[in-house]
Amino acid sequence: MDRKLTARQEWKSGWTLVLASSFGFSFFTIMLSSSGLFMGPIEDEFHWSRTLLSAGVSIGATTTAILSPFFGVLIDRFGSRKLVLPGILLTMGSILCFSLTSGEPWQWIALWLLFGFCATTIKSTAWTAAVLGVFKESKGLALALTLTGSAASQVIVPPLGNWLITEFGWRSAYVWMALGWGGITLILCFFFFYDIHDKRAGRGMKPEAAPAASQAEPEPAPALPGLTPREAIRDSALQRIAFSHFTVMVLTMGLSVHLFLILTDAGISRSHAAWLSSLGGIAGIVGKLLTGVLLDRFRPNWIGGITLGVAAIMFAALMDGVRSVPLITLAMIVNGYTAGTKTQITGYLTASYAGMKSFGVIYGTMAALMALATGLGPVMAGMVYDYSGGYGPYLLVGAIGCAICGAINVSLPPYPKWPEEGARAIAA
Repeated sequence: MDRKLTARQEWKSGWTLVLASSFGFSFFTIMLSSSGLFMGPIEDEFHWSRTLLSAGVSIGATTTAILSPFFGVLIDRFGSRKLVLPGILLTMGSILCFSLTSGEPWQWIALWLLFGFCATTIKSTAWTAAVLGVFKESKGLALALTLTGSAASQVIVPPLGNWLITEFGWRSAYVWMALGWGGITLILCFFFFYDIHDKRAGRGMKPEAAPAASQAEPEPAPALPGLTPREAIRDSALQRIAFSHFTVMVLTMGLSVHLFLILTDAGISRSHAAWLSSLGGIAGIVGKLLTGVLLDRFRPNWIGGITLGVAAIMFAALMDGVRSVPLITLAMIVNGYTAGTKTQITGYLTASYAGMKSFGVIYGTMAALMALATGLGPVMAGMVYDYSGGYGPYLLVGAIGCAICGAINVSLPPYPKWPEEGARAIAA
């Protein structure tokens, strides 16, 4: 008979899952965290436009957007582990290929297509589904710690990547990131990563808690509560979440990819710009943890609305005629604080309003929209720069858009109370 675990019991048995998931998500995000670092050296060597350079990120993100719903179906059917482990190896190989480009634009596009295809297997859907399927009483904090992986990469990658590029060249930097970061991720996930499908078979549990050998025959899948994909499409709350988070993701990801160039164009050295980006990553870790605690204690739509609305500050602080050293520092802190919490809040709200019955498909679709937004934002910002000679118009639209989308989140209704039987199935 299933029993409901306390938050302490969940963490006692599941902290290694959160650790592995956090590393996995950090590996997925290192290409995004480092893209601005590579733009300058590659632009200098190949004389490519910023539209082309940022289009690479857009192509990779759009590829994951297209594949995410299909990947969500596979998660619901087979579980995350069977897809994540080979996915890490494929992603490592795709990053290594970037070191081989010879300067042809078609190669740049093809490399990002390859990366997007491979990285779909280790995007947020895999880690979020695993953690939210195992944790119930402390799912906000567990999800927060999982998604600190992206903030950790934002802290470490800018200074580390800048040092690798300066000392060894941008080609070698790709090699070191693929083998070093990817290798550690593979080891952790091999030993510690599992989800609710594996837990039913005893993986990730203490030996005394695992099913006896005589009971190891296949069991029916747990009956989880929630909406079907068809019901989710018609749900007004999920529609508002999708629209507001998609819009904010377009605006903020465009800014994030070009942020390093915005800083250097403003006269800040590469070294100082790298450390300012790292400061944003530290703020991101604080933001994820604080948001996780707040989500478990207050109405999630208010936490999400305030977080999205605050993002307007960083756009305004970076505008010509307004920005100064203190405001740039503030913008970096706000950017870091809000950057990863958007994914965290999207996952939490999706689980709260849709339940876990078809979470892989529903969140996979939501994640596809976020990935599509991640793809559109950078190329839009690059086009604004190439056609207007600056980022001013993009920053203005960003400030207005984030404020409006924050208000949309605040207007969301209370989320459903799912049956306790399903909650026990999730926690067990």
